[in-house]
Amino acid sequence: MQRMVPYGLGRLLVRSNTSSTTRKWLINKSCCAALPTRNFAQNKEPKVTSDHCSGTLAEVIQKIQEQSGVDVGYHTIPKARDHLLKHQPKHEDLPPRTMLDSHTMVILPLSASELIRERYVNHLGRVRLGRIMEELDMFAVWICHRHVKLPALPEGVPLPYTFVTLLVDKVDFINLERLQVNQDIQISGHVSWTGRSSMEIIIYVRQLAHGEYIDVTKAIFVMVARNATNTGAAPINPLQVGDETEALIQQAAEKRQKTRRITAQDSVFNSPPREHEQTIMYEILKRTTPLNGMDLNKRVLPPKCRWMEDSLQTTMIAPFPENRNAQNTIFGGYLMRQAVEISFIMASIYLGDRPILKCISDISFMHPVHVNTFLQLTAHVVYTAQNYVQLMTVAQVWDLKSVDKVQTTNVFYLTYRADKILDEVLPRSYREMLWHIHGRRKLLAALNLQPEYPDPPPIKNEFNIST
Repeated sequence: MQRMVPYGLGRLLVRSNTSSTTRKWLINKSCCAALPTRNFAQNKEPKVTSDHCSGTLAEVIQKIQEQSGVDVGYHTIPKARDHLLKHQPKHEDLPPRTMLDSHTMVILPLSASELIRERYVNHLGRVRLGRIMEELDMFAVWICHRHVKLPALPEGVPLPYTFVTLLVDKVDFINLERLQVNQDIQISGHVSWTGRSSMEIIIYVRQLAHGEYIDVTKAIFVMVARNATNTGAAPINPLQVGDETEALIQQAAEKRQKTRRITAQDSVFNSPPREHEQTIMYEILKRTTPLNGMDLNKRVLPPKCRWMEDSLQTTMIAPFPENRNAQNTIFGGYLMRQAVEISFIMASIYLGDRPILKCISDISFMHPVHVNTFLQLTAHVVYTAQNYVQLMTVAQVWDLKSVDKVQTTNVFYLTYRADKILDEVLPRSYREMLWHIHGRRKLLAALNLQPEYPDPPPIKNEFNIST
């Protein structure tokens, strides 16, 4: 087991417990390359499998629209769905479902035509990862449709539910350099945990290339079932363990639920930084304050460093009806795509090169974004460690008719890897200090490393007192 610890001026090092003598390495390119590349198919984690295929994603979107009773065409006032509320069942009337019941696969047919490929290709001729995130969100909605079954629903009546994305726990990326834009991509997944109205969904992405399947992504979504008018929670079918594999998956999902609660409570935005993190903050202040200076606001930038306040990019977007749901609010997948793409731009500018996406984590959806509002996205570089850069992208909605005109709707955390050592990003204000510590935590989590207290500094005998 390896753990990352802060040392000296907040640098990141890896500590190995394999010997009595503690050895340390800076996380540089060679060290990070030695970290094992995870393959989701070979890392012994339990997986539900089946031969069920729902067709292409375009066909799945059509099925979702048909089951939800969504008409084609935009209306400034959404079509009324109040009449469906009477068909919402009670929780005790819903039969249990297994993970296998919801498991399915869909295809992104990139090999079918150039027209389809243009939707998924970026300017470098590689697969557009923001678009993949958008499709994963739609696939998660489809898994919800497959899990929720209402035995008493009359034939021909639309499903009296609305499914919304609550959060995306973590999206790991591997083998991106092997991903081909002219080969089909498979997306598979299933429900892995349920509450009364919420569902955790595990999603896998892979591609068949050169005669073998390449694992690309593992994502964990948490979805919430709402009633037909999206004004309240709706009950869902309880999850019933089908076999030993499903039992192991459910245990892991329950552990993740507990971790989410602890992480939310322990956030630097809710509680003070830990003792060793306060030490890191103090060391940054020392490094950026002139020696023997008493100027309250004067700060100096050390060599090969950049200020956090200068390391950001922002954009304004007018959402359009083509990206809406039945309630005229914008799909979560569209927001994720926009966040991934502006984050890529900011990471590229910071690196001066093409970054490699390592992980997306803790995407929270706090408020809906309506089609008649404006969306502002700002990507901040909040932490760097050798050849890794951590971004925090904040989405804010501008509603000109609201008293509170600007409201934060989403926060996205993205970890990128570079092929060179990067300049260190440093905070100036206390608020930026908190972002810096928060970004450090996200980077450690993305690399599956845990923070540890720093080594105690040597005691200096400043007054030459004999001991």
